[in-house]
Amino acid sequence: MAARLPLDLDPPVRQIRALLLGIDDRELIAPTPCPGWSVATLLDHVMSLAEAFTQAARKGADAAGDGPPPAPSAAHLSPHWRSRLPIRLEELATAWKDPAAWLGTARAGGVSMPARQMGTVAANELVMHGWDLARATGQDFAADPRVLAALIDFLAAGPPEGTPGFLGPRVAIDPEDAEDDLPRALALAGRDPSWRPPRVHDVPSARLHREQPPAARSA
Repeated sequence: MAARLPLDLDPPVRQIRALLLGIDDRELIAPTPCPGWSVATLLDHVMSLAEAFTQAARKGADAAGDGPPPAPSAAHLSPHWRSRLPIRLEELATAWKDPAAWLGTARAGGVSMPARQMGTVAANELVMHGWDLARATGQDFAADPRVLAALIDFLAAGPPEGTPGFLGPRVAIDPEDAEDDLPRALALAGRDPSWRPPRVHDVPSARLHREQPPAARSA
């Protein structure tokens, strides 16, 4: 019998793939729960992290080298993201199905850590950014209970003030919300579970008229 893996990345990958189908090109400039990031910027980040964590599972070369990865940008988002991102996500989930991916040390984004921890970080990125995309584009979101439970244990062990470049400071939530695993995980990761996109007339006009990403310009 095959050994049971610490985590299955298939559920969060399937969730994001489903969300991609519901994103309209006009929503690429919409704000997300990630401060200063539009939907297009977030998609560019997910494109990069999918490749980085795939290489980490395979113990391949870290594209970031010895430094941090380049900042995501709407301008860098591939105009072919609708076809390429689902493939990258599937490659990511497949790479972490190999038991060897969870052994030893892995490296991504210029950071080395135990491979088991790296796989959990990958799952956290998928769940959090899946929720980000869902909230930004008005779609439903549901996370796998087993993945959520693992993330709560992982996030609760971190510092309350967060980790720069990875997690924001923990967010206080109502006790009733804390009984639900998803809001609890979001709050531990520094996200406000009640976040909603601002109404159009609340968004500064400069943000509405800034340069659009390639996919939006070619629509």
